[in-house]
Amino acid sequence: MAAAEHAAGSGPTAGEYIIHHLTHLQTRKQTAIVDFSVFNLDSIFFAVLVGSLGCFLMWRAAKSATSGVPGRFQAAVEILVEMVENQAKGIVHNATSRKLVSPLALTVFIWIFLMNSMDFLPVDLLPKVGELFGVHYLRVVPTADLSVTMGLSVSVLLICLVYNVKIKGFGGWVHELFAAPFGDKLLLYPVNFLMQVIEFVAKTVSHGMRLFGNMYAGELIFMLIALMGGAFALSGTGIALFLGHIIAGSVWAIFHILIITLQAFVFMMLTLVYVGQAHDAH
Repeated sequence: MAAAEHAAGSGPTAGEYIIHHLTHLQTRKQTAIVDFSVFNLDSIFFAVLVGSLGCFLMWRAAKSATSGVPGRFQAAVEILVEMVENQAKGIVHNATSRKLVSPLALTVFIWIFLMNSMDFLPVDLLPKVGELFGVHYLRVVPTADLSVTMGLSVSVLLICLVYNVKIKGFGGWVHELFAAPFGDKLLLYPVNFLMQVIEFVAKTVSHGMRLFGNMYAGELIFMLIALMGGAFALSGTGIALFLGHIIAGSVWAIFHILIITLQAFVFMMLTLVYVGQAHDAH
């Protein structure tokens, strides 16, 4: 959103600028595409930070709730809670399960919305602050990190597995793995099991990749818009670049409000759908 301010005459190229902003602050240099010994410290820090903020806001809303005329903040929270509860009722028909599933869905929506909202901060703001403290790489949008979104989707998968066992019993769930979707026939057991595994994997991967892809693309577009301002700052000419930077940044930021909200809502709804499916017997 904000223009990238580079030192005149010594700034990085557009490619170097984007690569720098797409590099995580890690525990050590990653040597493979998949390396579970490497942690993206920036994603962890900002995910925990905004998650704590979300918990604090909900705690404040609950603590200050009144039966009288609610304030604007309480009214907004009540509308949000009611919306999530209504969605949960339409998908998860087990009232006992909803006592956990509804707060889970609310937490997922608020947490992802706040993580997505980090994209509205000026592109260079926090990275520049980090450089003052010796932190040279910093990505501030946790949901633009595939490890975060896949971690969330795998967590949903584990919850679904728990509810499968809880609702159907371990034996009933294992039987379903081999008897559905093509029927309880011995010859079809391998095919049924393979289809069930593919379904679990496909749902989990698509769940995490959808959120990551949208937020990564949004982050990249903000960087490209910032480069327009950076080019104007370096050259001092080309008023069209400056106006384009302002207009494009404003339009994309307004449109992005819809994107971050929609992505949080979609992730929450898919979580409810997958948990609801765990309650259904084939």
